[in-house]
Amino acid sequence: GPAQGQMQFPSGYGSHPPNYSAPSGHYSQVPSKAAASHLDSQYRAGYYPSYYSAPAQNVMIPSVGSNVLNAQGSQQLYNKTPPHTGASSDGPVQGAISSASYLHMSAQQSYSAFDNHYSTSVSSSVASQGFPLNSDHYAMPVVSGAMYPNVSYPPVAAGSAYGQTFTSQSLPAVGQYKETNAFSSQSTSVPHSLQQHVSMGYNTTISTVSSAQSVQDNLCRNLTGSVAKVNNQINTGGIDASQPVHSVSQNVPFTKPGVGTSASSAVISSVRSPAPSLSSQPPSSPSVTQSPQLALQEGMQYGGYVNNQASSAPAPLSSSSDDEEEDEEDEEAALDSSSTTSSASPVLNNYDALEGGGYPDTRSVTSSPAPAPSVPQTSKASKPFGYGYPALQPGYQNATPPAPVQPSNPGNHPGFQHYPQQYPGVNQLSSSLGGLSLQHSQQPDSLRPVNLTHDRNILPVSSVPAPVPNLNSELRKLNCSPDSFRCTLTNIPQTQALLNKAKLPLGLLLHPFRDLTQLPVITSSTIVRCRSCRTYINPFVSFIDQRRWKCNLCYRVNDVPEEFMYNPLTRSYGEPHKRPEVQNSTVEFIASSDYMLRPPQPAVYLFVLDVSHNAVEAGYLTIVCQSLLENLDKLPGDSRTRIGFITFDSTVQFYNLQEGLSQPQMLIVSDIDDIFLPTPDSLLVNLHESKELIKDLLNALPNMFTNTRETHSALGPALQAAFKLMSPTGGRISVFQTQLPSLGAGLLHSREDPNQRSSTKVVQHLGPATDFYKKLALDCSGQQTAVDLFLLSSQYSDLASLACMSKYSAGCIYYYPSFHRSHNPAQAEKLQKDLKRYLTRKIGFEAVMRIRCTKGLSIHTFHGNFFVRSTDLLSLANVNPDAGFAVQMSIEESLTDTSLVCFQTALLYTSSKGERRIRVHTLCLPVVSSLADVYAGADVQAVVCLLANMAVDRSVSSSLADARDALVNAVVDSLAAYMSTASNLQQSMLIAPNSLKLFPLYILALLKQKAFRTGTSTRLDDRVYAMCQMKSQPLVHLMKMIHPNLYRIDKLTDESTIHVNDRVVPQPPLQKLSAEKLTREGAFLMDCGTIFYIWIGKNCDNNFIKDVLGYPNYASVPQKMMQLPEVDALSSERTRSFISWLRDSRPLSPVLQVIKDENPAKTDFFQHLIEDRTEAAFSYYEFLLNIQQQVCK
Repeated sequence: GPAQGQMQFPSGYGSHPPNYSAPSGHYSQVPSKAAASHLDSQYRAGYYPSYYSAPAQNVMIPSVGSNVLNAQGSQQLYNKTPPHTGASSDGPVQGAISSASYLHMSAQQSYSAFDNHYSTSVSSSVASQGFPLNSDHYAMPVVSGAMYPNVSYPPVAAGSAYGQTFTSQSLPAVGQYKETNAFSSQSTSVPHSLQQHVSMGYNTTISTVSSAQSVQDNLCRNLTGSVAKVNNQINTGGIDASQPVHSVSQNVPFTKPGVGTSASSAVISSVRSPAPSLSSQPPSSPSVTQSPQLALQEGMQYGGYVNNQASSAPAPLSSSSDDEEEDEEDEEAALDSSSTTSSASPVLNNYDALEGGGYPDTRSVTSSPAPAPSVPQTSKASKPFGYGYPALQPGYQNATPPAPVQPSNPGNHPGFQHYPQQYPGVNQLSSSLGGLSLQHSQQPDSLRPVNLTHDRNILPVSSVPAPVPNLNSELRKLNCSPDSFRCTLTNIPQTQALLNKAKLPLGLLLHPFRDLTQLPVITSSTIVRCRSCRTYINPFVSFIDQRRWKCNLCYRVNDVPEEFMYNPLTRSYGEPHKRPEVQNSTVEFIASSDYMLRPPQPAVYLFVLDVSHNAVEAGYLTIVCQSLLENLDKLPGDSRTRIGFITFDSTVQFYNLQEGLSQPQMLIVSDIDDIFLPTPDSLLVNLHESKELIKDLLNALPNMFTNTRETHSALGPALQAAFKLMSPTGGRISVFQTQLPSLGAGLLHSREDPNQRSSTKVVQHLGPATDFYKKLALDCSGQQTAVDLFLLSSQYSDLASLACMSKYSAGCIYYYPSFHRSHNPAQAEKLQKDLKRYLTRKIGFEAVMRIRCTKGLSIHTFHGNFFVRSTDLLSLANVNPDAGFAVQMSIEESLTDTSLVCFQTALLYTSSKGERRIRVHTLCLPVVSSLADVYAGADVQAVVCLLANMAVDRSVSSSLADARDALVNAVVDSLAAYMSTASNLQQSMLIAPNSLKLFPLYILALLKQKAFRTGTSTRLDDRVYAMCQMKSQPLVHLMKMIHPNLYRIDKLTDESTIHVNDRVVPQPPLQKLSAEKLTREGAFLMDCGTIFYIWIGKNCDNNFIKDVLGYPNYASVPQKMMQLPEVDALSSERTRSFISWLRDSRPLSPVLQVIKDENPAKTDFFQHLIEDRTEAAFSYYEFLLNIQQQVCK
């Protein structure tokens, strides 16, 4: 179990195991490890389970009549090795326990059973997770409140804390080779890889580079060009001598399959069924794993640049060893209750084989006299699609399938049962394109050629919709919403060669935890999943007959569990294809205790506040404390919610808020070089028990430091203290900082040269100056703690370094430049609105997210705020509904044998109410074989957002100039490739398919953003924050940031309106972002995502100014106007209705600012008019001419 009780922290920060070697690089994926030495034998993969024995007193003994754990005194608490099973079916059976042991347990055990674990005795109102039903497999005991009502965790040294193990990974040697692609414009030489040692549980691979490169770059090289292909490890069926097999036995009569098994229903509900049950685990065959072999493959067009950021981390190479850290963080824990192919199907003890992106060769071990016959796995498809039950699922039976296309291999005819034949590609390009087969006489609108230099008005009148995948109507209805799951190409190329030819990046844009108005919540003791690749059952699987279903990712045939045959919605039996899991591409499961490795943690919030002189002058404390007072009762959580406060200047101040005190006590620690917790048990208190003391503290804080003269900031020591305080439970740390840290660990020095802000050549210091904050974040992530940063600064604060604390711990970053409560009311209002959302929004704790895809596709780079734990698993200490992620992909194997591919993301998290939940999104897309089809399915907004993420990495790892060149080359290469397929085109024309007509405009907008612009005065912190936003924002918000929407609002009418909740909302057309669209007689609204600008022309109608702004004329409008008054006039009602509708579509309420010609803020407004020329940047037309010149070279 997790290390609880008295945490033993050595002096100073960054304590590690004895042989741990601190990293020296700034951008590495993980801390560097000790050099290859005698540690090979000491910390190899088999050492930990072989030679480490947990003390017997650490084993949790159940209070029920079971002695199954009595033999485990010398084993690990969470043993990852499956029980050794015998072949006999009667008599004592090893690895099984009797269900009779659980007959007298209460079904409504609360999480208060784990009081000692979290040092709180507050009872919870949340029902126990319980156990799954008995199944026809052997069962293993699982830690749960129902089974162990009086469990407690004895104190354990911090060195063996939860989630910290020692592993080693060995990467095979590969010869040196070079990689060159259009995006990177550089080569990377990669020599033989190293034997590595990974401590503290951070599982990542590291490759060495040539000696000419720096040590910092040696830490992690992201070969995102897919030059290295990792073969999935194969279980050979042999026995690994280094992995001891522990067995547990008990005299229990064997239960035959199918006997005594009750059906468990799944219901759409937000409350889990309390029925107790027993987890099941089939026997496993011992196996050894072979080291993965590296082979060369053709690279992605836009991926081959060095990337050392964990926030855009390359997927680590698979390890051949069992990684216990990954097992503990596994979204699908070792004990599982999913469907199986037969009672003899093994659960592999290897993490990657069980959960990874691989497709292992599982070998069955007979463990029952008459195992169910399995379906032959000789091909991806079974018998012809018309055989078995049913011919087509109800609802699809009357659908007319498209004309079949003969596959390249008739004997290997895969697909989905909804879609018996291969679906043809979309309509081909017009006859002017040579060399392409024409299947239809009429071309789709997405392929209509557009002359960009001639057709200037290409902007649609309304927002650009996401392209609809070329699927039949039934599959379109079932597909995942593009707001949650979006691919850059809605038509997937069959081969990597075809993808390379299209010159477009392949990737996914994810918004997995977004707020949903409707979400099917499923409670069931059995979560049905593929036994091979662990895919969750979804609408795109195939039901071969009433008892078997075929996985749509790896094509394995699985059994349908008995309880899955019952549909709770229709109360019918025998129709598994009508279950809600198979009718919704986005679902959320209430997970059982099988998906827990410790009791669900309570919601714990710690606020770390800067109280130096600079902070007091800015006046932010008043806003923060007032927002907390207003939203204290709205903080997500339950009766176990805990809260604490730390303040700091040149010292660190703690606050004792223990119940029973008459007033809060301040405890000051002045020794910042050896920080410690003065009273560990009273600094994090129960919110409900100590609410009055908390309110007293919040009311007093703004005035406590009014007369302070302390100008220094000891941020690093304060964060060290916060980490120690939060380590036992995990949770969220909210840091408020107003200046450059100047004392103690993590102190920083100013690196910005104000004279270089307008440089058109070199922009330096985009990376961190120290690895302190990154190492802190990695430690926090290991203890399930996320760090959120609020930077309220009027001067340079080195956000490039400070941002690491949030990047690598799955936190979020808020930035308020030139913040002052009275001098800058716009920023003050923004902080107030952001805090209201931040404090009350949904939150998930101790989360992990895994992305799976159809066999043949592979993931090679992630973008966002997280820590990469394995090949396709992201560790998210916290997850929030405003966080977005991006993924780069490549095609490793030809997809010629399938007509559809699927992507699935699964997010396992603990809700603020203490429930373990799994949110699953599944996306289905067609496969195409022609270049025209690829262009027809291009999602231009997704392509631009993915390129923005890639360009941020390129800016940090190489230079801003290289990133800008790569963005321009992305447009040039794709349009050149498109035009090369067309015939009879004049060289003087710049032609793009309709699907990509906005591509040059969006790239130009990206080049003029703060993140990438040159020649314009841009503060370094502003630039870094813009890059952080691009890495963590969902697509819908990022596009507003890249290309704002401009509307004219002084002539709103009821001609084109929509009705929302009995409210009439005008829909004015979009305007080009050009000054030529602005008129002195008009008023215009610019939606930039986080801020609204209302620009008023000098000759604007006085009636509009009076009715909407509330002033008699233009001259009387104040300089700092932040709100629109409620005036009883039709124009006022229309304007406010439209602005309210825009605000309702986003989580953070934008600040409104009225702009006049003499207003200083007009500079920001006009800089967003990206189609106009500036001193250092092209106009849109000039940019098109430049693109055309390069295309025609």
